[in-house]
Amino acid sequence: MSERVTFGVFEFEPRSGTLTREGIPVRLQPQPARVLAILVSRPGEVVSREELRQQIWSEGTFVDFERGLNFCIAQIRSALKDAADAPRFIETIPRRGYRFVAPIRVAVGATAADPPSKGRRILVPVLALGTLAAATVILILGTWIAGTAAPRSRIAVVPFDNETGLDDFDEIARGVADAPVARLATPERVARLAVIGNAAALHRPRAFRDLRRIGTSLHADYIVLAQMKRDASRVRLIAHLIRVKDESHIWANTFDRPAFTLEVQAEIAEAIARAVVDRLSQPSSHANGNN
Repeated sequence: MSERVTFGVFEFEPRSGTLTREGIPVRLQPQPARVLAILVSRPGEVVSREELRQQIWSEGTFVDFERGLNFCIAQIRSALKDAADAPRFIETIPRRGYRFVAPIRVAVGATAADPPSKGRRILVPVLALGTLAAATVILILGTWIAGTAAPRSRIAVVPFDNETGLDDFDEIARGVADAPVARLATPERVARLAVIGNAAALHRPRAFRDLRRIGTSLHADYIVLAQMKRDASRVRLIAHLIRVKDESHIWANTFDRPAFTLEVQAEIAEAIARAVVDRLSQPSSHANGNN
């Protein structure tokens, strides 16, 4: 049997290392392909750099491992048109490793050597963290059929406002806003949340921004927004989670950092995403909401 993994517009065969984009071959060297195969085999999980070293570079292989792995990740991102600061597929976990964050489907079909009866194509959606265990799929389907699955909350993330007075922070504010979108859309969270991060309605200037109108037009239950400020020694991000129906604050927090490096952006994005999920898990947050 051959296995094909589909994510976004890409299809990847871990065994052969073949990558295609909408049916068109995408060049990926053998070693980066092996790294990608390991990452997609464990969607939503952090794969440490040490694990990758052990699986890709066996003991006794004398190479610059750090440079080699960095090269592999860079090649994968280039092939997938991905970006480290706003990952859609490969997320860097600082000082730990990497995580494949896009939802995937696994297609199992027949090879030329398989009997004709095995030629059917079987599609299994990867709905959450973990493996493709049949028991998990059955449990999820059974819950859905029974009508007991909780409805997903719809979250809109407004581009964060640069209130530092410096144009250089415009790009940083956009990057810090994009990062929580990616974190809220990870496989383990997308089953509970529908995330909106690029709709035209979200990009209106702050002076003309009507949160209730934005929420209504996008059918969003909640909105995430933030402002960036600075003084002589630090940069401050003030993040908010707003319930659309009554425009009340469900959560807010302040993050002070000397600088907003990519690592800091990733750290804050995860903190915001975790806080949103935690707050929406509390019954009180839905008391006057749309859910």
